[in-house]
Amino acid sequence: MLTETVNFINSNVLNEKAEETFSLHKALILKLLPEADIQHVGSSAIPNSMTKGDLDLQVRVDAENFPKAVQELSRLYELNEGSTKTESFRAFKDDSVDPPLGIQLTVIDSEFDFFWKIRNVLLSNEKYRNKYDDLKRKYEGKDMELYREEKNSFFEKLMETPEFLSLKTPNRSQMEEE
Repeated sequence: MLTETVNFINSNVLNEKAEETFSLHKALILKLLPEADIQHVGSSAIPNSMTKGDLDLQVRVDAENFPKAVQELSRLYELNEGSTKTESFRAFKDDSVDPPLGIQLTVIDSEFDFFWKIRNVLLSNEKYRNKYDDLKRKYEGKDMELYREEKNSFFEKLMETPEFLSLKTPNRSQMEEE
């Protein structure tokens, strides 16, 4: 069996394309789920960061809207079968767009509602951003699964920091301003 390797580029290389793709898919999703909060997350949302060259979106909905959101997103995107599947989280993907798209559907304030918080901590803290990029450099051209394991460990530690723990879910009007 062939081992999948991971490669990175600077996010500025795909920044414009990622923003275009984000805007397009945000508009598509909001037509189906007008109550959703849609966030550009992942490394492409962090200027000067290293990225695998994909685009990650977090679609945040209230618990009562989650089943409808799963149904609607299933019409637009492929379910990411290799990902966790719970009553408060589903992952979707679309590898046919440029850049390839990953969508994390989460219930607001659930255990999986952390992607936007990680982005905000990385955006506001150069020390953490540099550590994350160092981790990426360490795994450049190496085994994807090993990289994912260490990335998950890094995120678990990040989620214990005061910066992460101080973040609270914005109210509806604050979400609409973003």
